[in-house]
Formats: sequence, structure tokens, C-alpha cells
Amino acid sequence: MVYVSVMVLLALVQFMYFGVAVGRARVRHNVGAPAVSGDELFERFHRAHQNTLEQLVIFIPAICASGYFASPLLAVTCGVAFLIGRAWYFRCYIRDPDTRGTGMVITLLASVILLVSGLVGAIRTLLS
Repeated sequence: MVYVSVMVLLALVQFMYFGVAVGRARVRHNVGAPAVSGDELFERFHRAHQNTLEQLVIFIPAICASGYFASPLLAVTCGVAFLIGRAWYFRCYIRDPDTRGTGMVITLLASVILLVSGLVGAIRTLLS
């Protein structure tokens, strides 16, 4: 579970990095707090960051359950895919929101695999 914990912490570091990028974009595009609109490029940063938060709500419990009840190797592999997918999504969403699809698919597949493997593993544990 140590490697699974590392993946969770890396996902949180990535989220913090995205948050810093949002803050920098806020200054660069002169969008004063608490506003979250006004400049399209800033809004892209903000929305990509918020979408990552929404995905973390699924990812963190799912990777923990998968790593504990199913396979730490599978959990870590999906964790790496999740991080790559999120980075791809963030970069593409900022550049051109229409190109974010690949990053979202990678993120979604990783999360679904984690959810299913964690749930199946937990049910197997309950039944044994």
C-alpha cells in the first residue's frame, strides 16, 4: 500500500500544481478574486482545475480500495494512467477545450478500472 499512497499523494501534488497555475492565470489575466469569469483563458485554467477536483473525489477512494482489496500493482498502474490523463486533459483544455477528450478518456478508464477492481475485491472479501 506504500506505492498506492505515493500515487494518491502525487495526485494531490498535481492538483496543487494546477491550483498554482490557476492563481498565476488569475494574475496574468487580471481576474480579481472572487471572480471566476471574465477572461476566457483564465476560465479554462479554472475549469480544468475544478474538473480535476471532481475526478479526485472518485479516484482517491477507488485507488485505495483497489490497492487494498484487489491488486496494488493494478492500482498503481491505473494511478500512473490517471496522472498522465489529468496532465493531458489540463494542458489540452487550456490550449483548446475541444482537444481534451483523450485526457478525459484516459482518466475515466483508469477510474473505472479502479472502481470495478476495488468493488469486486471488497465483495470477494465480504463473501469469503
